[in-house]
Amino acid sequence: MQGAGSSGGQKDRDGNSSGAPVLRSEEPEGDVIVRLPGPAPAPLAATRGRTGGSAKGRAGDGASEADAAPSSAASAGLAALNARQTAIEDSTRPLLRHIYPPSFATDSAIFCQKLIGHWTEDDARFLLGEPVRQRPSLDAANHENGEIFAFTDPTGRYKELELDFEAGTGTLRTVFAYPFRLMWSDCRRVWGGNVTATTAAQGRKFYSYLNRRMDVLVDTGGKVISVGLY
Repeated sequence: MQGAGSSGGQKDRDGNSSGAPVLRSEEPEGDVIVRLPGPAPAPLAATRGRTGGSAKGRAGDGASEADAAPSSAASAGLAALNARQTAIEDSTRPLLRHIYPPSFATDSAIFCQKLIGHWTEDDARFLLGEPVRQRPSLDAANHENGEIFAFTDPTGRYKELELDFEAGTGTLRTVFAYPFRLMWSDCRRVWGGNVTATTAAQGRKFYSYLNRRMDVLVDTGGKVISVGLY
């Protein structure tokens, strides 16, 4: 089903044109450790006193073995820091995942919508990481005319973001967002009710906004399945 104003009749994962943004962030903000280019620092080693002589340290400044060796608290802190750095470097997410543009953190779907016609698949991968899956995009006649890549939303606002890239230009054409909790009544309160409504499969409703580039697919209980931006 092709949403009003959408190009090429793109379909969401349920076979309906759709797309749009949502409201709340599910993940707390965190900090991140970024390792700058250059050789790794040498590991810290305990400086022991020489055996069989006086209790002086290796430097001969009168420090005892207990003074020269790092404290247990310092050792534990260093181990925790190294473990966290290793986890960051081994992550499949880009290292910049907590240093996103402010507008992306505010609403990831709206951010992507503003890049329609400009973003390529490589651009999306750089910001969002590797897609979890992909599928062909079909027009109203079921002919392939692009590729849709599904990404986990790193902001936690949506369960998933799907980005549709046009076959001819390779640029972003449509954004599909799948919210955690959003009702059609919430959409009407936030964006108004200037829509056309169409009955979709399984008794669902497909609402196309007339005053904004947004479509909303709603189930029989009024829960939003997906929102589409084009």
